[in-house]
Amino acid sequence: MCDRLGQCPGGKRGPLTGPNPTDRGKSGSKIHLITDRNGLPLSLGISGANMHDSQGLEPLVRGIPPIRSRRGPRRRRPAKLHADKGYDYDHLRRWLRERGIRHRIARRGIESSTRLGRHRWVVERTVSWLAGCRRLHRRYERKAEHFLAFVGIASALIGYRQLTK
Repeated sequence: MCDRLGQCPGGKRGPLTGPNPTDRGKSGSKIHLITDRNGLPLSLGISGANMHDSQGLEPLVRGIPPIRSRRGPRRRRPAKLHADKGYDYDHLRRWLRERGIRHRIARRGIESSTRLGRHRWVVERTVSWLAGCRRLHRRYERKAEHFLAFVGIASALIGYRQLTK
């Protein structure tokens, strides 16, 4: 029996939560993010904490909006994508190649993560900016749409702060 808002009693967390493998199995959410070189968020997504990162790459790349350039038509996809070892799968490399996106993904067991760190720190900085928002540090909302809306508001504030500098 659910109430008029669609919330059922006993439901601790809402959809898109899962047992966190690094936090004693507590329910949690994960924020997926693609940024440009300056750290401006281009595409956002959320999932359960137990979902692997590689499963969230395709929806994120599809969700990148067209970017206006000074000359020519709008760019609908990035020219190059840097990713860490969590995305080292042949089907993802093939998928990016089919769309004309050059990729730089660290290989598991072959390359060290330090070489990719020159580019990855930009994303880590943006994630830390998002974590600075109290509302996102711990998920208070039961509905995934509300949590995603707060992530979008926080990323808009990050973009505003970066563009007004």
